[in-house]
Amino acid sequence: MRPTRIIISGGGTGGHIFPAISIANALKRLEPGCEILFVGALGRMEMDMIPAAGYKIIGLNIAGIQRGSIVKNLALPYKMFDSMRKALKLITDFKPDAAVGVGGYASGPLLLAASWKNVPYLIQEQNSYAGVTNKRLGKKAAKICVAFDGMDQFFPAARILKTGNPVRKDVVDIENKHFAGAELLKLDPLKKTILVTGGSLGAGTLNKSLEKHLKDITDQDVQLIWQTGKYYYKGIIERLGAEPHPNVRILEFLNRMDLAYAAADVIISRAGAGTIAELCLIKKPVILVPSPNVAEDHQTKNALALVKNHAALMIADRSAEDTLVKAALDLLNDKSRCEAFSENIGKMALPNADEIIANEVLKLTRRAL
Repeated sequence: MRPTRIIISGGGTGGHIFPAISIANALKRLEPGCEILFVGALGRMEMDMIPAAGYKIIGLNIAGIQRGSIVKNLALPYKMFDSMRKALKLITDFKPDAAVGVGGYASGPLLLAASWKNVPYLIQEQNSYAGVTNKRLGKKAAKICVAFDGMDQFFPAARILKTGNPVRKDVVDIENKHFAGAELLKLDPLKKTILVTGGSLGAGTLNKSLEKHLKDITDQDVQLIWQTGKYYYKGIIERLGAEPHPNVRILEFLNRMDLAYAAADVIISRAGAGTIAELCLIKKPVILVPSPNVAEDHQTKNALALVKNHAALMIADRSAEDTLVKAALDLLNDKSRCEAFSENIGKMALPNADEIIANEVLKLTRRAL
């Protein structure tokens, strides 16, 4: 009897790639002999990150619509046709028992090809507002795994399962690591600390806000862990120096996110679905600044899902440069509000999403036999 075969698309950003890898790892734990093949978009970061995690990936020549450039979009019909042709061939050759879509450009062609070939598929919708592609694919999906309530406005209610978003378990394991985090970052473990993270690429608004009001933070003897992202690090260091104040740590990237989370008292972040899933599990007071540069403004909708449960504070990107630092300092000094945010965000945590989703995938493979 041949092993179970599962094909997964998950790419575009780390927010899609890490959940896809988490689901694959869970599938391997639950059924060690299963064969997993990833499908990504040529030229995107998944083409490097998936093999680094130990999985084979095949790239499709697919891309999204380039806003403001008619010329760059002229090749899209060809790329879509070529990707569909290749996706159908992959389904024919690999003969998967089930397919999984975790977002990214490759999800559309792959799941559409799976549908045409009668391969059951599962969608993992990370955001509180479903994108156009997933809404269309959801009509024929065997199961849609979601992280937020109210998703029946986008998908058939009978096929929705609230699982949460898979996270990297090492990142959210922060118990008893406060002093280790402070030691790694050369901080005083007894001083209040703000962590600002804009992701691997960085967030311009967050960086501008900190640069403009850095003195307000240091004047209150508050420590700052400032993860700039690779696009902004060099410029910030050139303007401020590598260590503008003993209380400030400026880093391009955080290799030990768990220790940074553990060292922080208040966290400022964008509102990507994967990041929110991590923040719910670590249970720290959070200020979310949704990125305005995402499809259908889904980060704002993600943040509002927490705000309505009194689990986080949201600052609009357009006003962050003037108001963010003051809001963070006010929150840091409001013990009762910090405790309430920590308690309420913890109630929204959905642990073990990776194994719950993996089990649903395996159910589809057994149904297909």
